[in-house]
Amino acid sequence: MDPTIDAYKADVHHGAPSLLDMILEADIIVQLDLLILVLMSIACWAIIFQKAARLSAAEKQTQSFLELFWASKRLDAVYEKTGTFTKSPVNNVFKAGYKELARLSAGGHGQDPGANLDRTLRKARQVETTELESYISFLATTGSTAPFIGLFGTVWGILQAFLKLGQPGAAATIQVVGPDIAHSLVATAVGLVAAIPAVWAFNYFNARLHVLSTEMDNFSSDFMNLVKRRAS
Repeated sequence: MDPTIDAYKADVHHGAPSLLDMILEADIIVQLDLLILVLMSIACWAIIFQKAARLSAAEKQTQSFLELFWASKRLDAVYEKTGTFTKSPVNNVFKAGYKELARLSAGGHGQDPGANLDRTLRKARQVETTELESYISFLATTGSTAPFIGLFGTVWGILQAFLKLGQPGAAATIQVVGPDIAHSLVATAVGLVAAIPAVWAFNYFNARLHVLSTEMDNFSSDFMNLVKRRAS
């Protein structure tokens, strides 16, 4: 092979800056922009892993709890095993409802028992839903804002390139404007890298949360009907 070609390739490879080099050489505004996006992305991935584990446990334990509940003939027998399914929102709704039912059965009610029990079940569902949905909104926030934060870095980098071209005696060469344009494109790419997983995870978790919410609603209705049948 021609040694001249080898030398040319070596020079080109040596002269090509790495991604880290471009970030370190970027304007302070672009660096801050990238830092914000990286922190948002790290936070999103932490939420994704935490919620994936939390929802998986909730789904598995809910299925096991429902099997136990419908196989049992006594509510107190089910209540004794609620400690096994603490990650199940349906289990926790039942636990709150059973405690209220026991209180009402003991004579501690001055209002309509059915209304009190329904209110207790509804409050328990709200508590469980709030806990399951915690931090999910941050994924939506990242998905909607990260591309615009990246776009800000892009606009700023291009602005710096044009300012250099506008200086007296500046030559309109790629060596002059190339670095700033490259920095701006890095900001765009990082913004998309942060936003795309966040949007996907937000929609995916919302679908699973909807299933669990429906399970809680259905169980509350079934529990109320069961209590009414046993009381009649």
